[in-house]
Amino acid sequence: MHDQGGKTIPEHLNNETTAEAVDSDRRAMMGLAAGGLAGALLGLAPTAAEATGGIGFVGSAQAQTANATVTPWWPSKYGKDDQIGATNLITPQKILDALKQVKTGKVYEMAHLYESSMPKFGERVFALRIPGAPTGGPLGNNHVIWNDEFVATEIGQVGTQMDGLGHIGMAFKGDDKAEMRFYNGFTAAEVDAPYGLKKLGVENVRPIITTGHLFDLAGLKGRSLNLGEEVTVADLEACLARQKMTADAIKPGDCVFLNTGWAELWNKDNGLYVKGEPGIGLDAAKWLIAKDVVLIGSDTWAVEVVPNPDPNLAFPVHQELIAKNGIHIHECLVTADLAADGVYTFCYVMLPLKMKGATGSPGRPVAIV
Repeated sequence: MHDQGGKTIPEHLNNETTAEAVDSDRRAMMGLAAGGLAGALLGLAPTAAEATGGIGFVGSAQAQTANATVTPWWPSKYGKDDQIGATNLITPQKILDALKQVKTGKVYEMAHLYESSMPKFGERVFALRIPGAPTGGPLGNNHVIWNDEFVATEIGQVGTQMDGLGHIGMAFKGDDKAEMRFYNGFTAAEVDAPYGLKKLGVENVRPIITTGHLFDLAGLKGRSLNLGEEVTVADLEACLARQKMTADAIKPGDCVFLNTGWAELWNKDNGLYVKGEPGIGLDAAKWLIAKDVVLIGSDTWAVEVVPNPDPNLAFPVHQELIAKNGIHIHECLVTADLAADGVYTFCYVMLPLKMKGATGSPGRPVAIV
């Protein structure tokens, strides 16, 4: 923490970084991480640059390992043709159980405002225009006029976003699409198309109305988490203990959320926000997978720790959750209000847009208590 003019501010908000420097660092880290991952899959030793490159991280982090020779993760336990994934667990009874969490009718907004100034990963864009202004009219004797909007964006991958099952996969043999695998073993040849995914589009996701649980990690640590700080299984267990919850409170079909404090940077220091982040590692991801959760969300842009403690890995938690287990990731959420009020269990509602062939969905997720 640092003091500025009598005000105490978090460590990460005190960093003075230019957008250009941050973007350069981020691209270098992603390139090195991806290159290292490719080398690991091909059985190659990392180069010196890969071994030492990337962003330095603050706080404790555990080295993680992944299979260099990947074991097939398909067929899905929901069936060899399944495209729904973990939302198979959102049953009518599950919805009824979630609605029992509603006692007061208070609604917590969990989405950020969609606007061009919001932080975005890499070269993604969000541009909204009102053509004509007004777009049409006057028309008729009543001189009606109207406005329409034109939006150009990676609609399922900017702002508050939920990753669909066609978003993340793994390339087994370079550019061979028959050897690129997604959820349930579907190949890129079966999935990919220029005007929308042929399989695993977000239209297959069921409406998500279920019980949500918050892990207030910032509350546990007494501070916002740092860039590259790994959230461990011990951290998750400590959160539950602090919140007077037991591990069996998380039931199959529930969703879990992380409050790390990273959202304090939103539209304040966008460069630092997307440069890296605190998040779960593979061990914590597998701990949550074992509980049959439907979705894992966070106030960060990737949910998982970035950069990964293993410099040869790039976004391995995404692969573990989405491709291997059909579990959705919900990114860039607003969780601080829930944490501030000590709300750790609630009814969570997210209705992904039925966009045929989309890789993910924007939306207006809410928590109701």
